[in-house]
Amino acid sequence: MGWFKSKEEKELDEIIAKVQMNMSNNYKDNAIADVKELAKVLEQMKQQGVLKEKVLARYQATLDTFQQQIVGYSHKEQKPYWH
Repeated sequence: MGWFKSKEEKELDEIIAKVQMNMSNNYKDNAIADVKELAKVLEQMKQQGVLKEKVLARYQATLDTFQQQIVGYSHKEQKPYWH
């Protein structure tokens, strides 16, 4: 990991921070939306070729981890405590 990050990497890091914050605070809908945003932005950067392969692979791995974590990650499965 280098000392200096490109503006694209900083943008991705900001989205990742939002995902992590929303997951840790149990804001499921926001976390899901942020993971989708990360996937969209990462795909755009991949198409534009602005990221090096090694950097792209690292962010893709992070995205894959988040996508696995949000499978079934919804408030819809929660049962109300009063039932």
